[in-house]
Amino acid sequence: MVTALLSMLIVLGLTACSKNEGQQQTAASGPGHEKEVKLVGYLIGEAPKGMPQVLQAINEKLKKDINATIELNYIGWNDVASKYPLVMASGQDVDFIFAADWNFYVSEATKGAFYPLSQALLEQYMPRHMAAMAPDALRAADVNGTPYMVPTSSPDRKVNVALFRKDVMEKAGMKEITKFSEIEPYLAEIKRDYPGMIPLNLDSQYDLPIPFAYLMLEKFAWFTAPFDSGDPLAQGITADMEDPEARMLSMTEEPILGWQKEAAYRMKDWYDKGYVNKNPYANNIRSKDQFCSGKSGIAFGNSIDMMNVFMSCEEQGIDVYPFPMLYPSGKSAESSWLNNGVAVAASSKNPERTLEALDLIMEEPSYAYLAYYGIEGVHYTITPEGTVGLPEGVTSESNTYPPDAAGFWFVNKNLFKPVANWTESYKELQERIQPLLEPTPLVGFLFNSDQVKSEIATLKNVSTQYAQPIYIGAVEDVDVAFDTLVQHLKKAGIDRVKTEVQQQATEYIASR
Repeated sequence: MVTALLSMLIVLGLTACSKNEGQQQTAASGPGHEKEVKLVGYLIGEAPKGMPQVLQAINEKLKKDINATIELNYIGWNDVASKYPLVMASGQDVDFIFAADWNFYVSEATKGAFYPLSQALLEQYMPRHMAAMAPDALRAADVNGTPYMVPTSSPDRKVNVALFRKDVMEKAGMKEITKFSEIEPYLAEIKRDYPGMIPLNLDSQYDLPIPFAYLMLEKFAWFTAPFDSGDPLAQGITADMEDPEARMLSMTEEPILGWQKEAAYRMKDWYDKGYVNKNPYANNIRSKDQFCSGKSGIAFGNSIDMMNVFMSCEEQGIDVYPFPMLYPSGKSAESSWLNNGVAVAASSKNPERTLEALDLIMEEPSYAYLAYYGIEGVHYTITPEGTVGLPEGVTSESNTYPPDAAGFWFVNKNLFKPVANWTESYKELQERIQPLLEPTPLVGFLFNSDQVKSEIATLKNVSTQYAQPIYIGAVEDVDVAFDTLVQHLKKAGIDRVKTEVQQQATEYIASR
């Protein structure tokens, strides 16, 4: 009896201790965090090799601060158009996802895929971010009067850019590049003397329409993704981004159609000469990731995500020549507030905790450095001069967590110190592009596709079948290919879509 009583007292004592320890653990993360939660997130791209180690470090901090952890998933560039909407429509566990005006934000918001936000809600659960973000940013995210994404507090100042190898340019007799349409000597030199290198080694999602887009930009200030679908691979409604009246143009009508044909003739010529990889649809490796290794003759990206390419190439003795993607005026549009951001899924079981986690990741310096640069001493170091550098023995090529590579593009980059190992050519590019960025009339215009959803879906399907082969030059006859494309686009309702886009664009310009 005594033994049984002693056993019971011991059990009760252990239980009490266990409860006290649990209370102490949750107390560290504050009230409302008693229950531990796992937050499921989706980013765009591919996880760097060092991601598991970095995510573990982030989760250790989140567990302590708000009693939460993150399970992170990635949607590859080649799967974005198909998988992103499926993830949001599937009803599976998802708490947050990368969101941007160029990445189906409006179409998914109007479907009810995202959790509705408000200033009061964000001030309660994201106080750091609301203090850092300009009020205009949240207003820019309004869809039918409600914001459904959290924009970054530090919009990128960047341009799209193509990188060329200076050694190849020299062999081709080229000192500079002023027009993308005049790069054939470079492409021919690679084809002739670099057997392991493909001049235009395009991937299936990001790169595929880019050379075509460069050629089109020689004609007008083209917004490379149609306003209706926001899909760079699709045909639809576009405009001259510098036009103050925002006159919309169907890609089936002149002068756009004629300019597209000119670009298509050149792409076909390059494809037929073997300058373009024969089947970009089967390639999921971006050109920038095969450039320094000598497998791709040109790298396509933007002036931020190319930073590590500059450094990796320099470490391998390769000098690069950057060619910015500018309008005929020599300018480029400033990024909108919605160029990088994050949305909470409408199906999230823990929206408040999700916002708290995002507040830390986006604005608390120790979290932001982890998400963007990795673990100090392993992936980066702070030099005695107060700049961000690489630890001893780590190169840009061997770094398992390169900056900007993990998809946390929405963190507050104003928190970061200058980078120590920027190459001279990268510094020159940064200095060159800053004065070229301009606030264009249509930056920030969000098209609400509610009235023409079915037409836009059909336009995208038509584009996949009939337009994408044109972009890479894989058609037998350019004129016949466009006749077929235009016929199907007309049948799909592109003229009705144009009317709807024009009405909303006119209202947007008037409101500004």
